[in-house]
Amino acid sequence: MDLTGATIVAKALKQQGTQRCYGICGIPVIDLGYCIQGEGIEYYGFRNEQAASYAAGADGFMSKRPGICMSVSGPGMTNCISGLANAWANKWPMILIGGAHDTNQDGTGGFQECDQLVASLPFVKYYVKVSSVERIPFYIAKAFRESMYGTPGPVYLDFPGDILVKKANEDSIKWFDYVEDIPKTLADPTCISKAFDVLKNAKNPLVIVGKGVAYADASDEMREFIEETKLPFLPTPMAKGTLPDDHPQFVGSARSLALKDADVVVLACARLNWILHFGLSPRFRKDVKIIQIENDAKEIHQNVKSEVVLYGDAKCILNQLNEHNSSTAKYTYESDSEWWGRLNDKVESNKKVSEAMYNDKTLPMSYYNSMFVIQNMIPKDCILVSEGSNTMDIGRTILENYHPKHRLDAGTFGTMGVGLGFSIAAQAVHKDKRVVLVIGDSAFGFSGMELETMCRYKMPITVIIINNNGIFTGVEEIEKDENALSIPITALQPDSKYEMMAEAFGGVGHSAKTPEEIAEALKISLKSDQLHLINVAIDPYGSKKPQEFAWLTKEEDKKAKI
Repeated sequence: MDLTGATIVAKALKQQGTQRCYGICGIPVIDLGYCIQGEGIEYYGFRNEQAASYAAGADGFMSKRPGICMSVSGPGMTNCISGLANAWANKWPMILIGGAHDTNQDGTGGFQECDQLVASLPFVKYYVKVSSVERIPFYIAKAFRESMYGTPGPVYLDFPGDILVKKANEDSIKWFDYVEDIPKTLADPTCISKAFDVLKNAKNPLVIVGKGVAYADASDEMREFIEETKLPFLPTPMAKGTLPDDHPQFVGSARSLALKDADVVVLACARLNWILHFGLSPRFRKDVKIIQIENDAKEIHQNVKSEVVLYGDAKCILNQLNEHNSSTAKYTYESDSEWWGRLNDKVESNKKVSEAMYNDKTLPMSYYNSMFVIQNMIPKDCILVSEGSNTMDIGRTILENYHPKHRLDAGTFGTMGVGLGFSIAAQAVHKDKRVVLVIGDSAFGFSGMELETMCRYKMPITVIIINNNGIFTGVEEIEKDENALSIPITALQPDSKYEMMAEAFGGVGHSAKTPEEIAEALKISLKSDQLHLINVAIDPYGSKKPQEFAWLTKEEDKKAKI
């Protein structure tokens, strides 16, 4: 029997265990979309390729198999480059399948002709223009291996239109086996012993849990390590929930103190990049000793030379640490130490400051009292998606997470516009979970039309817009005579009725201007099987509480010490 290239692509994807595909159909991939559905793969059609590509990356993070995105040629494919870049920065497995002009039109100015391979180059591990129908399964299998093995990341497959419609006899096609999960490796046993030698000499130890621990499905092993050693820990933003935020050894509320005064840091699958201030003074001690758990050789000694490197799979390494500790090291940090006392005092003092802000009844609402209501009402096992500037930063300190890979945010690349795509992917992957998106009004604008996508696929997502009429800060009103020379560059249209967008597509919209109105809207939303959008009006001039350090390390402070 003869099979078209599109049919072979779909069958090869199915053979690799693909369950979902995100994208936008059009020339030359319309038939491919139908073939994908025909193989029992769910297809989620978006309103913008950028949001679809973000969804595919998030799917890869949650599932540990490459998230699949499909795009049309030319501008459709280039719209996906932000998604490739986001997956690249976060080290998430993803495959973009891009349609392209016919092979015989190379260099002729064909429809949407451009060098899509070169366009993808900075952000992919592997790319190829598929030139043989019979070899399609080879390229699909290779794409999965490249995306998953070594450092996870994105891959681009370029499919000319003529390859997708061309036929090949099934007997001439070589099919490839399912690409197994990446083989796991142990750390050097001598380094395991050395790590405990360093810990035993620490006065102010700290564990930093990165999202790589969650990706490695190592939360149980990390919990055992934390609880047996009695060490304080804090997570990087998307690692929240790897251990629950209400864990007694969680010191996120004393983050600045913990980072600044720790003399030994167990850096568990986290990177010393801008999120952790490069590991440098004044945010870290100049003499801090790093015990680095890492599976990407390129990250070893990055910005700060590690005292001990535990290179390998996080789950395996944490098992090694736990076994060595129970049998040999028998290390437990003193819970009555001066360090624990300082951390606990700071946690309590910061909680008192925060509680005063949560209980402030002033209207319009602030970020703090509005999010406090949200925190008290959303389910503990919901997938929480957070996006925005102040909305995401403040939300990280208020909105708690209790399960691994249950928080998605702007991530390593600081990407705005990911929220709705991430939420769709979260609901597609976890159909039995409640998905809650807390997003700033500016961030919502990047991909707001994906509300229609949510409604079309009957996703009961709760979208909460924290609306301050602006980017960082807004305005109460814009005068009639103001124009592009006078309207503040951070301002957005005041009093925008975002809730009406949800209603336009068949969802339910709510406007909330008081904590009580937020609570009532959430009560209704969290029992519903429909999309709900809650438009929360807050003070346009509200801001974050004062910070000991600026959130972004300045250039004069960023001087590597290796």
